[in-house]
Amino acid sequence: PENFIQISDVFFFCAEVQMYVCNKEHYGYLPVPLRQHQTMEDEEESFVHTLTEAMIDFTLEPSQYLHPAPKQPGKMGFDEIYLINLKRRSDRRQRMLRTLAVLGINATFTEAVDGKALNSSQLQALGIDMLPGYTDPYSERVLTRGEIGCFLSHYNIWKQVVQQELQQVLVLEDDVRFEPRFGRRLMSIMEDVHRERLDWDLIYVGRKRLQVKKPELWVKGFKNLVHAGYSYWTLGYVLSLKGAKKLLEAKPLNKMLPVDEFLPIMFNKHPNAEYLHYFEPRDLQAFSVEPLLLFPTHYTGEPGYFSDTETSTIWDDEAVETDWDRGGTKHQPQEPGSGETGPGPADPRSAGGQVSSFVSNGNRDEL
Repeated sequence: PENFIQISDVFFFCAEVQMYVCNKEHYGYLPVPLRQHQTMEDEEESFVHTLTEAMIDFTLEPSQYLHPAPKQPGKMGFDEIYLINLKRRSDRRQRMLRTLAVLGINATFTEAVDGKALNSSQLQALGIDMLPGYTDPYSERVLTRGEIGCFLSHYNIWKQVVQQELQQVLVLEDDVRFEPRFGRRLMSIMEDVHRERLDWDLIYVGRKRLQVKKPELWVKGFKNLVHAGYSYWTLGYVLSLKGAKKLLEAKPLNKMLPVDEFLPIMFNKHPNAEYLHYFEPRDLQAFSVEPLLLFPTHYTGEPGYFSDTETSTIWDDEAVETDWDRGGTKHQPQEPGSGETGPGPADPRSAGGQVSSFVSNGNRDEL
């Protein structure tokens, strides 16, 4: 009969026949089963995470037959939550709107600077020049206009923080996936930061950690915070007013390099000593949550992957297009020195087991 498979499935389930999960095909999403001691709040957060994961590749709308009580979105204790999004990337904007609504996060969308739309006259008017001697460590190319647009997008937020005297903000890019219990875990970390009176300027929430062979050290008195080493990506970070002032006072526009190279310079962890002497002082107090709470939605080479920073043109010549090393097969980053001191090494593994894929992916793509 046509319904034989359906009937037999129910029979097997009731008969407690051993079940197996096939990972060769994508059938859908299932919440992680809870343990006996977990609560209804844990159940809700597990389901919310399942929804946000499914929203990365699928458009999910609430059923017209369900009418749950609306949740009042919040800012998680931050003065502002900024979400950077290119106007032409409406697909990412809509996904993030749906995702943030499910997470109950109230973010302010900030229109990113589109590097592809910048011309030489605009760059000159802004006083933008490339850091002397800068080349990408993987492709050996110079700065791209996409990277300039990315830098200016973050730079504009730093200016807003200072102008409005915001004490602490969360900055997010629009290509991120959230770890389970994102909001609760980040708020708990920030509560610890304030209770322990930690002197901080910037805290990475998502990044590409490059110091894998030399583990970063735990911050004394914290179980989920490490001293940040040389890192790529600006997926998400917490920034203080003091930190924003330090970044602006470095006057980086006339000696520009990618923003995720600039930040490690400012906390004195960049392995290229030639870049360091252009920026004084380098006293940004930078940390990172551990395990990480944000990861990219897609990695280089995966279906759906696209980089607005790499797929661009070089900064001083609109005729030279860039899309080097898309397959991630070129150079690997050199292992930088650590120089950190503290109570002991942190576990080098990050959430989701992503460290190995970060390091093996010979590409610095960010967006």
